Amino acid sequence: MKELPEEIVDIEDIDEIVDFEEEEVDNGPGQLYEHFRVIVDKGQALTRVDKYLFERIVNASRNRIQQAAEAGCVMANGKPVKSNYRVKPFDVITVMMDRPRYENDIIPEDIPLDIVYEDDDLMVVNKPAGLVVHPGHGNYTGTLVNAIAWHLKDNPAYDANDPQVGLVHRIDKDTSGLLVIAKTPDAKTHLGAQFFNKTTKRKYNALVWGTIENDEGTIEGNIARNPKDRMQMAFFTDPTIGKHAVTHYRVLERIGYVTLVECVLETGRTHQIRVHMKHIGHVLFNDARYGGHEILKGTHFSKYKQFVNNCFDICPRQALHAMTLGFVHPRTGKEMFFTSELPKDMVQLIDKWRGYISNREIE
Repeated sequence: MKELPEEIVDIEDIDEIVDFEEEEVDNGPGQLYEHFRVIVDKGQALTRVDKYLFERIVNASRNRIQQAAEAGCVMANGKPVKSNYRVKPFDVITVMMDRPRYENDIIPEDIPLDIVYEDDDLMVVNKPAGLVVHPGHGNYTGTLVNAIAWHLKDNPAYDANDPQVGLVHRIDKDTSGLLVIAKTPDAKTHLGAQFFNKTTKRKYNALVWGTIENDEGTIEGNIARNPKDRMQMAFFTDPTIGKHAVTHYRVLERIGYVTLVECVLETGRTHQIRVHMKHIGHVLFNDARYGGHEILKGTHFSKYKQFVNNCFDICPRQALHAMTLGFVHPRTGKEMFFTSELPKDMVQLIDKWRGYISNREIE
């Protein structure tokens, strides 16, 4: 089957920074494990080993490779080398680690699922905040994908380890809301094409810091990895950097020092809403990665600080919820639309802000 373009799995809100694409050779207890190995081509020009590996190891930054070399984990012909080592023809370049590589097999796990809709072709689930979507670096079990594998373990047509089925898109661990899962290759191809062609309907609700002046607006600008912090994404006006991203927003309610907004995604980039809202000066409430876990607006009174800290405790994650999801059914051609109510933590958070502002007005 011909693969669809990359943007199909280019996602709104994923928190994983994946490790090296790895291949393991188990050398026994107490030994090093080979995570990557390549024999240099006979026509290879002299090239720094960090640059050479950066061009060949999927999802690895050059800085990360340099750190591995500094730790003695990058080897040429069995001997540790530094980043400035010049690779030459027929060198055997390896990345060695003191732990075995995690096997990528998806193991079914009995984890509760909130299934909104299911048929023979697909299922729509309402993911709670705190649940990682897919196994990755640091989160190899206990994910939504493991839960789906358990739910469909008796379906002989569904192989959780087959990339032609399963998740069509993803949301971040600490974002709650709706996701669609394909049970068949045809369903994944058709649903993936809809995400790529931007014909799906996705709306998020978010509580952000500050009072947004305009009732509605559009944020447009490229998103790429932050060169100063690999765990963040960043906004770029340079069209040659990153990927094009468009977010439409509408104010639902202004509640003192915070604003409840609805965000409609025209594209789906990593951390898109979080980055775009920060760009216009309105970081998501309690978004630790982008500074929203600090008190960004309001007074300096200790009573107010205690109130905000209580709010952080009520909703201990970024206040972002994937509320609606619409698409065309891949087999029937019927338009389908799903809505997920705000989760309890966001409802309580918003109500607490309403109560605080109401009491201030009375005073």
